[in-house]
Amino acid sequence: MHSIEIESQLKNLTQVESLIDQVCEDLRVSEDSYGNILIAVTEAVNNAIVHGNQNQPTKKVKVDVVKIDTGVIFMVMDEGKGFDFNNLPDPTAPENIERPDGRGIFLMKNLSDEVVFDLNGSKVNITFVADHGN
Repeated sequence: MHSIEIESQLKNLTQVESLIDQVCEDLRVSEDSYGNILIAVTEAVNNAIVHGNQNQPTKKVKVDVVKIDTGVIFMVMDEGKGFDFNNLPDPTAPENIERPDGRGIFLMKNLSDEVVFDLNGSKVNITFVADHGN
């Protein structure tokens, strides 16, 4: 459906936001769903830039968007080594509540319908089911 590749710099998040705007417009996504998609996908791209590619501009982040019968999937890939996505600290645990980071994946999982990591964590598929009738 749509695809974009950016250099690993946070200023390039605006390009991803434009892609999300276009996809949501094309699919006539509700305002609530748009907000969830915007936050979840930009968190994934932010993680790919900062953690996956270590802020190295020469490394790319790719975002592919695929329309499915039930909604849309945003696939975010970086060129990093991946990470252990099965053993993440719980950001809501008392010892982590004051930490400034560690909420991205938590947000992604809570704002989308499905989050699946692949390629050792250097790829994430974020699925949003269409909100028909809203």
